[in-house]
Amino acid sequence: MAITKAKKKEIVEKVEKGLKGAQSVVFVNFKGIKVNEMNKFRKALREQGVGYTVAKKTLISRALEAVKYSGTQPDLGTELAVAFSQDNLAAHREINDFAKKNKEQMKIMGGVFEGAYVDAMKVVSLASIPSQKTLYAQFVNVINSPIQGLAVALSEIAKAKPQA
Repeated sequence: MAITKAKKKEIVEKVEKGLKGAQSVVFVNFKGIKVNEMNKFRKALREQGVGYTVAKKTLISRALEAVKYSGTQPDLGTELAVAFSQDNLAAHREINDFAKKNKEQMKIMGGVFEGAYVDAMKVVSLASIPSQKTLYAQFVNVINSPIQGLAVALSEIAKAKPQA
């Protein structure tokens, strides 16, 4: 069934709006994902603040032309979806996690990071960076570790000395 010009324009505007407000964008090629799996996936994306839109390659290309990212646009394949997020890495992380579980059905084609196109390998490497909260927790642990070690050592010394 053909899509009307009005519907195409609406889709392009929706994708363009999502891209303009996004800090991170991931292009995904998908095939053969069951509907219930896709619904769970979309729900998980919404919970993380990640938008996910499926559209024809030509319509997404029109929206990308309007946004004007720097660099070379990756080859987008045939069945295309776009995930976008306000968080710098949320879209990369969530898509990569799902793609790992569903290697046969989903493939990362590339993305956008800091206003420039990146290839699929860069998207995967960016997805491995922990969230900001996790990085804060790791930093606090690194700072606290020497102090904790000193406290444990002093406690053991106090236990080892005979009571006077």
